[in-house]
Amino acid sequence: MPLPLHHARSPVCINRILQCRVQNPNPNLSPPPPPLAIEGRNLSFSVITKQGKLLPILKDCSFRVPAGELWMVLGPNGCGKSTLLKVLAGLLKPTEGTLSANRPLSFVFQNPDHQVVMPTVEADVAFGLGKFNLTLDEVKLRVSKALDAVGMLTYSQRPIQTLSGGQKQRVAIAGALAEACKVLLLDELTTFLDEYDQIGVINAVKSSVTGNGEVAALWVTHRLEELKYADGAICMDDGRIVMQGDVLSVSSFIKEKISGPNIRPLPEVSREAKYNSLHCMLEFHVSSDKEDWSNHAVKSSVTGNGEVAALWVDSID
Repeated sequence: MPLPLHHARSPVCINRILQCRVQNPNPNLSPPPPPLAIEGRNLSFSVITKQGKLLPILKDCSFRVPAGELWMVLGPNGCGKSTLLKVLAGLLKPTEGTLSANRPLSFVFQNPDHQVVMPTVEADVAFGLGKFNLTLDEVKLRVSKALDAVGMLTYSQRPIQTLSGGQKQRVAIAGALAEACKVLLLDELTTFLDEYDQIGVINAVKSSVTGNGEVAALWVTHRLEELKYADGAICMDDGRIVMQGDVLSVSSFIKEKISGPNIRPLPEVSREAKYNSLHCMLEFHVSSDKEDWSNHAVKSSVTGNGEVAALWVDSID
């Protein structure tokens, strides 16, 4: 039975209604989505060949990466993964489409030697802070926090040349974090790393992203096993984004594509044909007046047990 109007407007009644709404929220309402850190809409990028033809590299790519999450970009060689990252970093200008990304952002290269330049770990992380108007104490605090986030605080005084490849990658990531970047763009960081350094770099990125929920990371990789560490993924093929979303869906899509009916096994090549082909390539290389120890090293490696094949690509002067 409805309450009389004067009761419905009483302060006690209003308070009871408000308490009821707080204690019993609408179960059909989903939580708001996290804010976006990166968004690309219909991005395309093309280059002009020497013959004057337009060659499309990226084709109508649209995607979203939320803040506080690590997303990975996967796909075969030449599908446009690194090009997409360079467009996001501002190194390349898209031919079409719009792009928005939180600033500042930082690009971490595949080879850490391309951006780790100072003699010690601490000095290298502090290098990029020179453009800010910071006191010495503020610089030291930022450097310490950044190194701690990537598990390298105890290495602060170590010379750079004594670090492994994975440790250098973590120093490069720390340099980006010290500058309070909101977006990390990571180009195949683990390509040249062993398993120990690979896990160390992945954990460093995850720690950086989940620390305050404001940093997003977009990681280009060839390694499908790294996908399990991501919060989401983007799959590319021939310059297009063919699948994006949660890790399970993207992983299933990739595995189905790899094992699909369109994938044909390579034809069998006889051992004699493999050896003859290699022999001809190496002899051609030697005859071009470039003989050195590497010829003999490759030849001995291949002919040792008969199970190794090699393809040698060379240029002619």
